[in-house]
Amino acid sequence: MSKENKAILEMIVCATLWSIAGIFIKLIPWNGFAIAGMRSLVAFLTFAVYMGAKHYKLTVNRDTVVAGLFSAAVYTCFTVSNKLTTAANAIVLQFTSPVFIVVFTALIYKTKIKKRDLAVVALTFAGITLCFLDQMQGGHLLGNCVSVAAGMFMAGMYIAVGNQNAEDRFSSIALGQLFTFLVGLPFIILTKPVFSVQAVECILVLGIFQLGISYILYVKSTRYCPPLACCLLGVIEPLLNPVWVLIFNGERPGLLAFIGAAVVLSSVTVWCVLDQKSKA
Repeated sequence: MSKENKAILEMIVCATLWSIAGIFIKLIPWNGFAIAGMRSLVAFLTFAVYMGAKHYKLTVNRDTVVAGLFSAAVYTCFTVSNKLTTAANAIVLQFTSPVFIVVFTALIYKTKIKKRDLAVVALTFAGITLCFLDQMQGGHLLGNCVSVAAGMFMAGMYIAVGNQNAEDRFSSIALGQLFTFLVGLPFIILTKPVFSVQAVECILVLGIFQLGISYILYVKSTRYCPPLACCLLGVIEPLLNPVWVLIFNGERPGLLAFIGAAVVLSSVTVWCVLDQKSKA
């Protein structure tokens, strides 16, 4: 198998592992911050084992700390939003991160925004609006807002790790997992979650596979998998995430949320294709 094909396979497995987050988070009867903290603790230990086997050092500098803080914000917001809104809304609204990348790079680096960039921003926010209109209850509304924040932080994470080498990327993600645990620790102490067999099993699956091994595969795949392929294969996550929750938990998104999700996913995907062709 060529390095490119191996990288594509790694990204497919990575996105599939990402997609199981919603159902396992729903199955744990804990506070969202506590879940995020324990999940990231297990993921950090998973990363530590891998980095030790590869003789990677944990690099702590300004760049890795900043990227780690953005990563921690993503992990925390996504987990909390899954407790406050539907799994479909949580993952779709987080998938708006490419749109925020366009906005942030234009503001930070003064890059020119093309017409197609404006179009995808408009369409994506139209899709977000439909997701918000679908569930206007207090909990769902707050959850949707937290999901959008996760997309914004993910954009910051992508920008922060964009120019890092592989070892620094591993360090950034590992630090993000450690920071998330530290944020969740007070909630673990205060809420005193019950460590039932099901809860422990779900936390181990989330930490080892959904957040640990998946991000190891992601960092490895980015060396040879083109950015467009990574983005398109990443669509597997928002497509499968609500499916698992529907099958195993019976949670069904409303019609407006479904239409909004289709608008967001199709807009971002088409934009990625056109952007990559333009660069080529």
